[in-house]
Parts: sequence; C-alpha cells; structure tokens
Amino acid sequence: MITTDFVPGSPCWLDLGAPDVGAAAAFYGGVLGWEYESMGESEEMEGGMFRKDGKIVAGLGRLTEEGARPAWMIYYSVADADATTRAVEQAGGTVRVAPMDLDEWGRMAQYSDPLGGQFAVWQPGTNKGVDLVDKPGSLSWTELYTSDAAAAKEFYGAVFGWQFSDMELPGGGGTYALITPAGLPEERMHGGLMQLSEADLALAHGRPYWHPVFAVDDCDAAVAKVTASGGNVQMGPDDAEGVGRLAVCLDPSNADFVVLAPVAG
Repeated sequence: MITTDFVPGSPCWLDLGAPDVGAAAAFYGGVLGWEYESMGESEEMEGGMFRKDGKIVAGLGRLTEEGARPAWMIYYSVADADATTRAVEQAGGTVRVAPMDLDEWGRMAQYSDPLGGQFAVWQPGTNKGVDLVDKPGSLSWTELYTSDAAAAKEFYGAVFGWQFSDMELPGGGGTYALITPAGLPEERMHGGLMQLSEADLALAHGRPYWHPVFAVDDCDAAVAKVTASGGNVQMGPDDAEGVGRLAVCLDPSNADFVVLAPVAG
C-alpha cells in the first residue's frame, strides 16, 4: 500500500504531461472525479493541480518536450536528489533533468533507466508530496513494464535499495515482481514490474515505461467513463485474484494508466 509518510524510495508525486491541458483536465475530471486548479496559463508554463475532495492527488502540465509522448511521470521520495543522481549515473542511467530547486517546496530531478524507462525523484522541502493516496480517485500502485526485468531490478535496487519479491501470474502469464521500499515489510509494497516483449511496449516505441494505478470504487463504471470521455481500454476489465478488478486504459492523448477496484480487505 502507498501511504503519505513518503519514506525514501516510495512514490510521492505524479504529474501528467499533456498536449492539451484543458482536455486532460476535463477527461480526468469525468473519469476520476478530479477538480482542476490552474496555476498559470502563460506561454512558458501552463498547468496546475488535480484535487479529489479538496486534497491534491496529482499535477498537470502542458507537454513541451519535442518528440515526447503524453505520459504520467512518477516521482519517488529521496533524502538527497544529488546523491540519487550520482547513483543513477553509476548504475547506468541517464539524467534527463538535473536536480533543481522548486522554491521552498523541494528539489526534483528526472532520469531514464538504462533501457529508457523515465522516472523522477523528489527531495521534499515544505511540500512532501500528494495529499491523498490509496483511496478511490487517487494513486494506489505504480507499475513498470520493461523488456528486461533482471536489469530493471539491478538498476532500481542500486538507486533506491528496493526489495523485490516475485510472484507467478495465473495462466502462464509470466512473473510479476513486487516492489517494497528498503527495510520495510511487504505490506508496505508500493508497486511492481513486469517483463514484456519490445513488441508489447509499442506505446513507448519499445522502451520501458512506468504508469500509475488509480483506485476506483467500480472498475466497470470507471471504464465506461473512460470510453465515454474519449479514452480507450487496452486490457480488461479483468479480475486479478487477491488484487481486485482492473483495466489498463489510455486517455485521449494515449497516456496510459490503470483503474483498479481493490478487493475488500
């Protein structure tokens, strides 16, 4: 489960890079019940915050990087963004955005893993991260699709100290590796990674990619909202034993995310 104590190595923030901020705000408002709060609409910067029941759940910004695909960026909490940057480079990753201060809120950096999967880190200042997690309409899990699970474990283990435990998916669906922050018990696991062929990673042109999983009350109702709002469904809805009912979705700009109605626990 994801919590808001944001221990090192745990997901603490996420934001969407979208070509049309207004359209993205309307889509996620319709699907997840989010309210959009604009922080500015200048030529240099257009974006803001998503709120659920008044609490910040994600960020939204206009996609400005040439050639980049619309996608969610997941940030992991770290004590020292500069030390993490050195660890990324030593482990074979690439620095996309060098550590930089965002006023007194904190310090951020963005990277690519050795196979091209993009992720980010946040060194908290006055802002620790999102206000709501693991509740309907908020982040409940993070997931990496990669063409080399062993290489991903080696890299992210070196950078974050993550602990991994493998489980076999039913029906010969392969192996899924569960991710837990360093030194914490498995009930604090926050994500997973799965190996797929490069052909199955066509969304990112064969490169690995991270995506968020959002908790919902009713998966089928959420999927109906996705399609009614101009999005698409890549997979599901399907029941995952012990997990819940889920679907892999695309917003109208093809940014991927998952909706999950977890089993009652």
